[in-house]
Parts: sequence; C-alpha cells; structure tokens
Amino acid sequence: MTHQIETHGDRAAAVFARQDAWHRLGTTVAGHAFTAEEAMRLGHLGGWNVRKVPLTANVMDEDGVTTLDVPAFATVRTNPFTHAPEALGVVGSGYRPLQNEEHAEFLNLLADQSGAVFDTAGSLRGGRHVFVTMRLPESLFVGGTDRVDLNIAALNSHDGSSAFRLVVTPVRVVCANTQAAALRDHVSSWSIRHTSNAKAAVQAARDALGLTFAYAEAFQAEADRLLEREMTDAQFFDLIRATFGTASDDAPPRVRRASGDRLATLSRLFHDAETQAGIRGTAWAGYQAVVEYVDHFAPVRTKVAPDAARAQRLLTTEGPTNVKRAAWDALTAA
Repeated sequence: MTHQIETHGDRAAAVFARQDAWHRLGTTVAGHAFTAEEAMRLGHLGGWNVRKVPLTANVMDEDGVTTLDVPAFATVRTNPFTHAPEALGVVGSGYRPLQNEEHAEFLNLLADQSGAVFDTAGSLRGGRHVFVTMRLPESLFVGGTDRVDLNIAALNSHDGSSAFRLVVTPVRVVCANTQAAALRDHVSSWSIRHTSNAKAAVQAARDALGLTFAYAEAFQAEADRLLEREMTDAQFFDLIRATFGTASDDAPPRVRRASGDRLATLSRLFHDAETQAGIRGTAWAGYQAVVEYVDHFAPVRTKVAPDAARAQRLLTTEGPTNVKRAAWDALTAA
C-alpha cells in the first residue's frame, strides 16, 4: 500500500498547509493556512458532482440479452483531472452523496465557531475517500511543557464504505503522535450516515462542538495525572502485554519473532528515544511509547513508502486508534 493520494501526472488531489501528523500522505503545496474554497481549488476536490446512477444487469440466454434493473446504485463522480465520469462504489437507495463542497462548508462553520484553521485536505484511493483536517488555535501543555495540539479531522467516503466521520484528535507536537484517549463522558468523534437527513445531522454535530473543548480539558487533566506517576520497567511491560497481548510458546516462529521485535522497539522508545526527553520514566512516557510505535514503527504490508502507508492507515482505519485506546484504558484504570 502506497500513500494512495490521488494523482494525475505531476498533479495531486491534496493541499497541505504544513507538515504535521498527516504530512506523510503527500507534498506540501501551500505555505499558510487555507480556506475551504482553497481546499476545493488547490486540492482538486471541487466540482466532482458525486451522484447516484441506477445499475442494470445484462443477462444472456437462448433468447438473447435481457436487461434487468438492479436494486442498487453506482456512485459516480466527474474526475477532477480528466472531467470524465468515473464509478466509485455501489450503494443502496437510501444513500445520499455528501459533496466535497458540503464537507468543506461544514468545516468552515466549525472554523467560524472555534477559530480553527484548515491544515490539510486530500483525496485517497481514486476519490473513494476524502479527508480535511483543521488545527484548533490553542495548544495544551501537559505538565506545563509537553505541547499537544488539538486537530479536527473530517473524513468522508464516496463509495458507501463508511459514514461521514468527524474525529477530534490531540497531536503531541514533539513527534507528531496522534493520541486516542477513551475519556469517560467526553465524545471525541461523530458519525453521520449518508441519508436525506445528512445535512441536518452535520448541523447537529456542529452544535456539539462544545464537547471538543470539554474533551480537551479532560484529556489534559488525565495526561497530567499520568505524567505525575512513575513507571517501572515491570509496569511498562505489563502495559505492553495489556495492549498488544503476548505470543504463546507454541505460536508460529513468525508470530514469536514479530512479538519480540515489537517489544524491542517499544523498550527502546521508552528508555532511549529523544522524544521522551522531559517525560522519561513516567506513565505518560509509557503511553507515548505505544503511540509513537503505532504511528511511526508498526509494520505495514509494503516496502514502498512505509511511512505514507502508516499515515493512511492512521487516517482511514480504526486499528491504530483501538490500540492507543487500549493502552490509555490500561493506564487510567490502574
């Protein structure tokens, strides 16, 4: 798996204001924060006109070819580079396309309310997935010094594979680690189905933005508590077992070898990594070792641009988030 940013020749369907947690997905093409309209223009995300087209099936028998209606639809867009129609996926009758312009318009409303600025936007997998991220204006400082920015990532699919999803994610600046804390009573993501009520649901999510700030305050309070706790080697290895499990003695050699490699990398990060300066030996450092491993060192099934593959996995799948939340739960339950 490469970065899968949509490209056409030397042009890419992506725009980046700076290099940050998502920077491994493409090339920075703008040197400053940008607007929703610039995201559509510079990122080649505007004018797609995603629509539903009825599907039919041609059945050949002894009497010839019979055309049958299929109770499903293809999602089709206008390719931003060739301007030709292009199929993206198959959806049901209740599916309503959410245009990239609506995606960005929603985030513009959030920016107006929160002071957030657009940071990245792009198209993945030939237009099947689109992402836009924003950075909130105020940073958190765990222990008064360890800076954590707060990002809002809006993720949409045009192939029916997932809902419109809004994710609030803290980013530890020193190593661009995206955190994933499972905080009690604080919501860090919203999902909106592609239905006729999708636009109203987007408005409801905007109204819930206040939860973002409650989440940020709760995250900093929990992080400060972890920073105050010392963590021994034995406690760190307990955290690794709780997060990743262990390979049994009768597991295949490949599994045991992978488990040993993971433990060695995690131990190095916890004990020696420069990114642990100032927090080393704490429960907060233990959590950061896990997060840094997931974001920057976890194996991927490609030798071509592995960093980009990890970044895409982080942005478009739940696996990395689930691992981080498992680590956070193990630490905060202690």
